[in-house]
Amino acid sequence: MDRIDYDDSLTDETIAESGIETEAVQDAVRQLLSAIGENPEREGLKRTPERIARMYAELLSGYHLDPAVLVNDALFEVKYDEMVIVRDIEFYSLCEHHLLPFVGRAHVAYIPNGKVLGLSKIPRVVDMYARRLQVQERLTRQIADFISHLLKPQGVAVVVEALHLCMSMRGVQKHNARMTTSAMHGAFRANLATRQEFLENISRNLSPMQF
Repeated sequence: MDRIDYDDSLTDETIAESGIETEAVQDAVRQLLSAIGENPEREGLKRTPERIARMYAELLSGYHLDPAVLVNDALFEVKYDEMVIVRDIEFYSLCEHHLLPFVGRAHVAYIPNGKVLGLSKIPRVVDMYARRLQVQERLTRQIADFISHLLKPQGVAVVVEALHLCMSMRGVQKHNARMTTSAMHGAFRANLATRQEFLENISRNLSPMQF
């Protein structure tokens, strides 16, 4: 009997909430397997369409997340106007051009203007946008725009660096190439010293990404 490995945390309710039409995904995967010359009914592939449908329900869950629920009242009024930085936030996303993964880390900073966001929420914001079909440039901008709209801070800065498997596995096949993108709002764009402080903070004791 074909063994099927599921993440126990990925419940049927979670899959339903993802908004993914799992039956349609399974049908599409069967057609793809046939189109490349495989037999979707052979033992090793029989459950593959179901596995992939469940996987997409997790990897693409960001489309149907409610930002209000995500933040969950984790906004706090605080008299603090120095830089807040959360660095080395790991993320996994799918390139919209080839449906291959790109993986990396995001560094997020903002200067409060009377409000701060709960620490765990910033990685959740990164995940919300990463769990969609993406390009890195858009991902970077969406994170920065969301935090800017939510907190209305003095400034927001986001730097994202990632390894793209669509470039490593195919095409030019450059296995060690990394892409870096940035988005700067407010004080980080207007003030060179503020921007430099952020960049120095995220580069301090920074080891190369390992995958």
